[in-house]
Amino acid sequence: MTLQAATPAFADRLATTLPADTLRAPDERYLEEPRGRFFGGGGVLALPRSTEEVSVIVKACAAVQVPLVPYGGGTGLVGGQIKTEGPAPVVLSLERMKRIRAVHPLENVLVADGGAILAEIQQAAEAADRLFPLSLGSEGSARIGGNLSTNAGGLNVLRYGNTRDLCLGLEAVLPNGEIWNGLTRLRKDNTGYDLRNLLVGAEGTLGVITGAALKLFPRPRSVGTAILQVRDPEAALRLLALARDQVGEGVSAFELLSAQGMHFVAETLPDVRLPFETPPAWSVLIELGLQNGADAALEALFVAALEAGLVRDGLIAQSETQRAEFWSLREHIPIANKKIGSVASHDISLPLSALPDFIVEANAKVESFGPFRINCFGHLGDGNLHYNVFPPKGGNRHDYDNIRHSVSEAVYDLVHSYGGSFSAEHGVGRMKVAALQKYGDPARLAAMRAIKAALDPAGIMNPGAVL
Repeated sequence: MTLQAATPAFADRLATTLPADTLRAPDERYLEEPRGRFFGGGGVLALPRSTEEVSVIVKACAAVQVPLVPYGGGTGLVGGQIKTEGPAPVVLSLERMKRIRAVHPLENVLVADGGAILAEIQQAAEAADRLFPLSLGSEGSARIGGNLSTNAGGLNVLRYGNTRDLCLGLEAVLPNGEIWNGLTRLRKDNTGYDLRNLLVGAEGTLGVITGAALKLFPRPRSVGTAILQVRDPEAALRLLALARDQVGEGVSAFELLSAQGMHFVAETLPDVRLPFETPPAWSVLIELGLQNGADAALEALFVAALEAGLVRDGLIAQSETQRAEFWSLREHIPIANKKIGSVASHDISLPLSALPDFIVEANAKVESFGPFRINCFGHLGDGNLHYNVFPPKGGNRHDYDNIRHSVSEAVYDLVHSYGGSFSAEHGVGRMKVAALQKYGDPARLAAMRAIKAALDPAGIMNPGAVL
């Protein structure tokens, strides 16, 4: 079927079925993604206040094959929220649907609208003396429906899992406009196909997530945070194994930092305090969350790691202020990256044991293209690296647009050879559709297309994303 543009006439007809201020023309923030690589057009911006209004909008689009792009917080980094070509879509934002519907502390469950802001979900959990552990740099503006649609990762995946692992049930509007009432709080429900996990990670191509039942956890009473200098990434992995041997699942976060990342922060964000006068080639930001004794556990870990030759120096946060400074450094690295301007950014995952060899080999491949600066950092504990390539100092990323795709292809080819993934936590969006076609298993791709055709035969849901 041929998709039709969301014309003024279509908008006028749709407006008669909705409250007066539901529709308007989209402004620029809905038509550009954060890295400035994707720009789109939209015929209509829809701002519903309820699941029923979402259903009305989707049914209207389905009736005449108007494309629809679900829009969360707009923080996605692979262009999934921007339709770049073809008929102008309805951009559907859930920003008015941001209620915390219920908190059940004894069940460790929170129920929220799909447009609820992640930070506000965290705050609601904290008010009930519980923890919602999903933590991202964009948590002040990211919305849980978008987090679920992209299966977002973040800082605490090592201990608590991706967003998929934090979800018990969903409410969603399917591509025909039907409302799926799957907002269960059950931990066990073996009654057929798992539609919840089909929609999680589908990036809005199979429906619009309008509500979610989320898992909460006890709040750790003792939190310890340290930055430890390590010899190399292999030593960092051995340190992780040692930490887990000593405190088990008490390791909440384990982040690999490179000297280049710290240099970028110093260059672009001089007000951010660095932990070391001379940034070490490699360091690890580790956080323990225990019921008691986290600082003592960190001290014991540091002594054991020093004796094993895994660490050279380190700092254990002595106050909440110092802990916040350590995390501020980590959170400002992506901001500094953006200010520098990357030639090519890669959100990749690999088997843990392959990481050290991959980094050495990838650096050599990238250096064969030119004298680039490489900032390799990220969630080492779950095998997720942000392997980003930057121009030489004084250069501009646009000077290398002619080889950007070649650099990424070399990196992704190497990732694939190691049995890794070219998309660890950001999704496929529009940026990585070709990569999915190249590296995806043919049987899996065929099954994905069959699912898409069955649920969305007109192809109106976020066309051009994922497939």
